[in-house]
Amino acid sequence: MMSPSPGTKLGPYEILATIGAGGMGQVYRAKDTRLGRTVAIKILNKEHVQRFEREARAIAALNHPHICSLYDVGPDYLVMEYVDGAAIKGPLPVEEAVRLAIQIVGALDEAHRSGILHRDLKPGNILVTAGGAAKLLDFGLAKLVAGADSETASTIEGTVMGTPSYMSPEQAQGKPVDARSDIFSFGAVLYEIVSGNRPFEGASTAQVLSAVLRDEPKPLQTSPQLERIVMRCLAKQPAQRFQTMTEVRATLEQVAAKPAEQQPSIAVLPFTDMSAGKDNEWFSDGLAEEIINVLAHIAGLRVAGRTSSFFFRSKDVEFAEIGKRLNVDHILEGSVRKAGSRIRVTAQLIKVADGFHVWSERYDRDLTDVFAIQDEIAAAIADALKVKLSVEPAARRRREPDPAAYEAYLKARYHLEKARPESMARCKEYLEQAIALDPEFALAHCVYARYFFMLAGVGYLPAHEAMPLAREEARKALEIDPSLPEAHAMLGIVAGVYDYDWKEGECRFRLAMAHDPVPPTVRQGYGQMYLLPMGRTDEAVQQAEQALKGDPLNGALRNVLAGFLLYAGRLAEAQAEAHKVLELDENNTLASWIWALTYVRQENWTEALYFAEKASALLIPATIGTLAGVLKRMGEANRAEELIQKPMPGEAYGAMIGLFFFHFICGDIDKAADWLEKAIEQRHPAAAIYASMYFRSTSRWSALARLMNLPEEAR
Repeated sequence: MMSPSPGTKLGPYEILATIGAGGMGQVYRAKDTRLGRTVAIKILNKEHVQRFEREARAIAALNHPHICSLYDVGPDYLVMEYVDGAAIKGPLPVEEAVRLAIQIVGALDEAHRSGILHRDLKPGNILVTAGGAAKLLDFGLAKLVAGADSETASTIEGTVMGTPSYMSPEQAQGKPVDARSDIFSFGAVLYEIVSGNRPFEGASTAQVLSAVLRDEPKPLQTSPQLERIVMRCLAKQPAQRFQTMTEVRATLEQVAAKPAEQQPSIAVLPFTDMSAGKDNEWFSDGLAEEIINVLAHIAGLRVAGRTSSFFFRSKDVEFAEIGKRLNVDHILEGSVRKAGSRIRVTAQLIKVADGFHVWSERYDRDLTDVFAIQDEIAAAIADALKVKLSVEPAARRRREPDPAAYEAYLKARYHLEKARPESMARCKEYLEQAIALDPEFALAHCVYARYFFMLAGVGYLPAHEAMPLAREEARKALEIDPSLPEAHAMLGIVAGVYDYDWKEGECRFRLAMAHDPVPPTVRQGYGQMYLLPMGRTDEAVQQAEQALKGDPLNGALRNVLAGFLLYAGRLAEAQAEAHKVLELDENNTLASWIWALTYVRQENWTEALYFAEKASALLIPATIGTLAGVLKRMGEANRAEELIQKPMPGEAYGAMIGLFFFHFICGDIDKAADWLEKAIEQRHPAAAIYASMYFRSTSRWSALARLMNLPEEAR
C-alpha cells in the first residue's frame, strides 16, 4: 500500500506521524478512535507481507511486561502498544545496566519458553520508557532480508539474518540457530550498554561479520562478575555460552543482589605441611591451589588469587589483617599430613569479622582420592556461603591424571615458580617423570611448554631451540584437552614473538581469552606478547589491572603492570606500582629495574644508578646492560665497558638485549637498533616488545617493524 500521510485512516486507526522506517517497512504513531489511546502501527512493504503472519503469531503468543503488546491485526498491518521511550543506549552505570538487562533477559526467557527466537536483538529494538522500564520490540525475524537499511541485514532464504554487529557467529555463517544465538546477541547488547561501544565493528558489513567470526571484543572496564557474564555470552562456540536465558537471568540476579563489594569472598591460605619430614610443601601448595581453581568457577564468589593468598605463608598475621589486605570476608586454612599413599587433610573456613569457624572437616584418605577431597571442600564452602556451583567440579574436570604423575606435576610446578637454574633443572626432571607416567596429562604438557618459554626468556636456552619445543608441548596439551586457555596462549606467544605471525597469535589469544574466568597468566601473556608489540599499550595496562583485581599482592603481576605503565610513559604510576612490589619484597630485582628505567627516562642518573645496582643482582643481560649504560652516563666508562664485555660477548644468545639497553641509555639510537636487529634474528621473545616500545618514534622503526611483520601503525 502507499505510505499513509497524517490523517489517513486504517480502519478505526488514524495515522498521526511517522515513527521510523527500515528495509522491511514503516512504523507510525496512530490514534485508536474507539478507545482514544495512542498506538503504534507497523506496515510492511509488499514483499515482506508474509512476515506479518509470523510476527503476529509470535507477539500474540507472548504476554510479558517487558515485551511490546499486540493489540490488533489488520489486512497488512499490526497494531501494537505505543511505547513512549528511547532506544537503550550506553554507557550506563553498572547497577542500571544490570537492572535493565534482567528485564530484557526475562522477556527473552519468556519468548524462548514459548518456542520463539528473536533473531534480531539490538539496542534499536529495545526501548526504555520514561519510567525506566525496558520494552522489547520486533519479534518474528525468521529469514534474512537484505534491505536498504544499513543497520539490518536482508534475507536470502537459508542464509544470514539479523543485524551484523549483534548476530551470532552461527547466524553470520547462515547456520541453524537456537536460543544460544539470542544469548550471543544479548551479550553484544549488554556489552554496548555497559561500555557505550559495540563489541564488533568495521567499515563495512563484511568487516563487521569478519569481526563477529574471528575477533574478541576489547575487555570491559566493569566489575569482574559482569565482564565474565558478557564474555561468556559472547563465546564463539554455542556450547561455551550460557545454555538458556534462565541461566543468564539467574547469574545477573546474583550480581544485582550482591554488588561486587558485598559478594561472598574468600582467600585460601597455603596449607601447612604437617608431614614428618616437612618435605611435602609442594603437595600442600598444590592442594590449596587446586581448591582455589575450583572455587574460582563458583558464580557469585570472589576468590583471592594464589600469589596474594600465599604471601602470608609463615607470617604471624591476624585473620582480620589478611581479610583487610585481600578484601575478603572468609579465609580457608588447613594442613596436610602425607605418609606413603595416605593423606590426612584438615580444613577450616573462618569468618574474618569475628574469627569464628563457619565450617571445618578432616579427611583421611588414600592419595588417589585427592581430587575428591578438593571437590568436597569446594562444595562444602559453596554450601556454607550459600552460593551455587555453576558446574559440578567432577563434571568440569574431564580426566583425572595418574596419582603418581600428579605428584610429579605438583613438584615440577613448585620448582618452576623459583625460576633459578637449579630449580629449572628439577622442574624439567619432574615434568618428564609426570609425562612418562601419564602421557595424556594435558596440564603437564602445558607446564612443560611454559618451562621452555621461560628458558628462552631468561636466556638459559636459545629461542630457536626452546620455542619450537614450547609449541610442541602446547600442541600436545591441546590434542588432549582442546579447551586449555594456557595452551592456546602459549601458541599465541610462539606465533607472535617467535614466528612473527601476528594473525595466528591474535587468533590463539582470542581462544585463550574466551575462557571463564580468564587466568591471570593468560591476561599477562596477551598484554605482554601481543598488545605491546602491536602498540596497544593502554589495552595492555587494562589487562594487567584486570589480572591484579583478584590477586593484589602478586608481585610478579604488579611488576608487569609497572612495566606496561613505564612503556606508556606514565612514569609516576609505574613507580607507584613498583614501590608496592618493593613493599612486599624489598629485594625484588625486577621492581628495582623498573625504578631504574623510570629514572633513565627522566635522566636522573644518580637515582637510576642506585636502583640499577640493585637490579643487576638478577644477572640477566637486560639489567647488566642497564647498569652499564647508567655508569657510562655518569662518567664511569671503564666500569661500564667491563660490565658489557665479560658477561655479554656480542654473539651470545640474549647478549644483544643487554647491548641494546646499554647503547640506548647512552643515547646511541642507531647502535641500539643494530643490536636489537640481531636479537630479532635470534627471535628473542623480548625483542618485539622492546622494538615497539622504544623505537616507534624513531627513523629505525619502519625497518624493525618489517623484520617482525608488525604493522607500522599501532592497531
